[in-house]
Amino acid sequence: MTTFDDRERAFENKFAHDEEMRFRAEARRDRLLGLWAAGLMGLDGEAAADYARSIVVEDLKEAGDDDVFRKVKADLEARDLPADGLRAKMDELLIEAKAQVMGEVE
Repeated sequence: MTTFDDRERAFENKFAHDEEMRFRAEARRDRLLGLWAAGLMGLDGEAAADYARSIVVEDLKEAGDDDVFRKVKADLEARDLPADGLRAKMDELLIEAKAQVMGEVE
């Protein structure tokens, strides 16, 4: 092995690690978002947990956050709840989720 091969492997490992952390943080954000929205909709206990899981699964349907945004927005509006600030809440929860995931890694 040469130094170049070692550096290449290190970059590949870092990329894989960063992608795994991003995936975990986004999944955590989706769960937190689902629990937050469930609370607004009056769901609690197992119903809230089920709803949060459905949000995590929703994010796997297509790349990006639009699928999650559309689902939560539609669910809130179906119950005559405002969806104003939903993107901001998603951003806020992503920061919280990243901190939680990083805390688990340390």
